Parts: sequence; C-alpha cells; structure tokens
Amino acid sequence: MKYEIEIQESSTGYHGFFKLNQYHLRHSLFQGGWGDVIVRERIEGLRTVGVLLYDPLLDQVVLIEQFRIGAMEAGKDAWLLEVVAGLVDKDESEEMLARRESLEEANCECLDLIPMYDFYVSPGSTSERLQLFCGRVDASNAGGCFGLADEGEDIRVVVMDVDSAISELYNGRANSASIIIGLQWLILHKDEIRQKWIETTAEDGSIFAK
Repeated sequence: MKYEIEIQESSTGYHGFFKLNQYHLRHSLFQGGWGDVIVRERIEGLRTVGVLLYDPLLDQVVLIEQFRIGAMEAGKDAWLLEVVAGLVDKDESEEMLARRESLEEANCECLDLIPMYDFYVSPGSTSERLQLFCGRVDASNAGGCFGLADEGEDIRVVVMDVDSAISELYNGRANSASIIIGLQWLILHKDEIRQKWIETTAEDGSIFAK
C-alpha cells in the first residue's frame, strides 16, 4: 500500500536557534481512505552527529557531562552524561563534524570512525536525525573541562572503563537516546572492533607508546 500525506496549510510559529513550523495535514489510513485534518507542530531542519569515543587499548570510553535545559525538571538532575555531539553545518560532512566536535568537546583526536546508526531522535515533534559513530581515541590523557565559551558550553570530560559505563545504563545516569544506543551497540560489537583497532594501532606503532 502506498501511504500519502496532504499538507493543506503550513506556517512558521518561531524562528530562532530552532525553527518551529505548524502543519494542517491529513494522511492515508491503514484501512483505506483519508483521515481527518490534524494540526501538528514540528521543529525543523536539524541534522546532528554523535560520537561514542572508545580507546580499544585501555578498554575505556570518553564521555562528556553538561547542562541540558530539556532535563531541567523539578527533582531531576539537569547535568547529563552524554556522547560528544553537534549540529551539522551545510558546508561540513558528518565525518568532519564528528572529528571537530571530539576535539572541541573532549580534546580527543578521532583516529578512526565507524558508523553505528542513523535514526530519528524524536519523530513525534522534530525532523531531527542523528548519525551516531564510534570513534577510536587515545584516552590515556583524557580529562578536563572544554567547550566553546561563545556558545555557552561548559563541558566536563568523563573517562570510564567500558563495564562501568555500561552499568550507567542500569542505574539511570545514562538516560538520553544517543548514549543508550551507543553503549548498547558497543556491547554487541566491542570484541570485533577492539581486535580490529588494536591491530591497526600496532601497525602504526602507537601501541608501544602505552
């Protein structure tokens, strides 16, 4: 069956850092015919990249912690444990952004990137899609506070053994989509990519610097 959408009216309700559009639309139904006209708002045009930074030699991940207004609820902690992430600029590839954000937010150089997933973040309210990568890094000197002051960033780097990071999935500290998806992917693929990246590191000689 071919599903169809008919947009009858659209307007911009707000355009600042985010753009919010309102749509009057109807769409085809599973049982045939058309549904009634519905009104929906959508945050527009976001394309983001996230990177789970992993050191295969130390078996550690490099995560970040920062304030998030979306988590600013009564009785909840608004400082979230996350993967490195940023918005894609139209003149920048996803891989370029992943490497740049890793330096800006965690002061880590990505030595290699493996794509994990490309997914909708919250399709009930936004068109945002996120490309998630796993990035190979040297975590031996990772740590500190970074971020761009002119963007209001105050980011703390958190280095954790993989097992400790995975435990954060169960105690609630890892509670946003990208870190949950990234750590679950790492559980499934760690042995494979660790072997691959350790071999790569040995070939370029840097394994002997550890």
